[in-house]
Amino acid sequence: MKVEVFLPEDYRPAEDEPFMNERQVEYFRRKLINWKSDLMEDTRDTVAGMKDQTRNIPDIADRASEETDRALELRTRDRQRKLVSKIDAALRRIEEGEYGYCEITGDPISLKRLDARPIATMSLEAQERHERGERVHRKD
Repeated sequence: MKVEVFLPEDYRPAEDEPFMNERQVEYFRRKLINWKSDLMEDTRDTVAGMKDQTRNIPDIADRASEETDRALELRTRDRQRKLVSKIDAALRRIEEGEYGYCEITGDPISLKRLDARPIATMSLEAQERHERGERVHRKD
């Protein structure tokens, strides 16, 4: 049975409270759910808009421009689809009690980083090491 956590509207996680206490967990859970909801709404709007826009445009330049816009929109939606998967993974980590901790070191991820990027799975230091390693091993 899940207990409802009271969260004041102006609540922001603070460094001087226990890390990933009930209020912080609920704050990030709501933030992730709202973000996902916004992305899903954008996707529905795009699909509806694309259905409305299927028309025959005789001018080649206009048609090419519209097709370019549509391709860009589809790429954006694909990125958002991947983002929704990451949000779902973060919500699973919340349910499993693993949210907020670096998957590499096990150390807490800073609240500032989580607030800016609630899907973060690594601390800033671990992420920087990871990215440096990718640059070294990249085959260009």
